[in-house]
Formats: sequence, structure tokens, C-alpha cells
Amino acid sequence: MRKFIFAGILAFGGFLTANAQCTAVSTIVENFDTWKDINKCWSVQSGKAMLYANDKRIIFYSMNNPGENMYLVTPKIKAGSYTLTFDISDNGGDTTLELFSINNAADPKSYVSIAKPSKITGDKKVFNLFLKKDTYLGLKVLLNSVHQAVYVDNLSLKPKK
Repeated sequence: MRKFIFAGILAFGGFLTANAQCTAVSTIVENFDTWKDINKCWSVQSGKAMLYANDKRIIFYSMNNPGENMYLVTPKIKAGSYTLTFDISDNGGDTTLELFSINNAADPKSYVSIAKPSKITGDKKVFNLFLKKDTYLGLKVLLNSVHQAVYVDNLSLKPKK
């Protein structure tokens, strides 16, 4: 029993260490082409639906669980002014995107909306951001039907000059 508990503590400690190595960034250029799984410095919240890396992009998939709050959370970003762009499309139906500033990725109460929900139309999204402090960004996708999917690709965060 002691060995089992010790192994659990080591595994949990390794998880914390791996995430602690992720430092705040001021630039993100990600096309997701090499991702086999979600990168360790990113996180996801998908509820009973699925949010995963596949086909060289990020896929939000409702399965049989429409209405789930699904978030793709970036690594922590340094305070400053930025331009965020990414490609986003869906497989039809009523889907929306909302952008959040996140103080603590593990605490949904720290999620603050910074861009109102907008319909996903297949166009490139562009956001001009000013972050007062180091923070995470969360892309929230809402799927309103079963077997709906939203695809995110070519995410770029660049400091404004």
C-alpha cells in the first residue's frame, strides 16, 4: 500500500513539475501540425464532449453532448498589447466562439470574457488585446447540436509594435 501511495505522489509531483516548466510567453505561432496530443503548456476543458488535436488542427467535437462549455487554454502570456489571429470553421449548424482572459486555468471562476460570443462563419478571427497582467487566454466554443465540430488552426499571437 505504501508503495502505491508513494508512486501516486511521484506521478503527481512529476505532473506539477512538467507544468511548472512552462514559462510566460509573448509570442505564439502554432499551426498544430506536429501535435499528437494537447501540448503540455496548453490545457483543455471539454466537459462530456471532446477537445483534441488531430488532422493538424484542434477539434472541438460535441459527440452526443451539445451545450458543453469547451475551452482551449493557451500557455500563460506576458502582460502587454497583442494581435491574436486564428482560422476557425465548423461542420455546419449553430456554433459560437467567445474569448476569455484566465487568471488560473484550473479555476473556471477566474475566467473573464474579453470578447462577446460571435457566430463561427469560417472566417479568420482577429482580436486586438491588452493584457494588464500575465494571463492565459481561453477560446470557448459552444456547439449546439450532436456530432457538431469546430476546427481551429494557425493560431498566432504577436506583440503590437
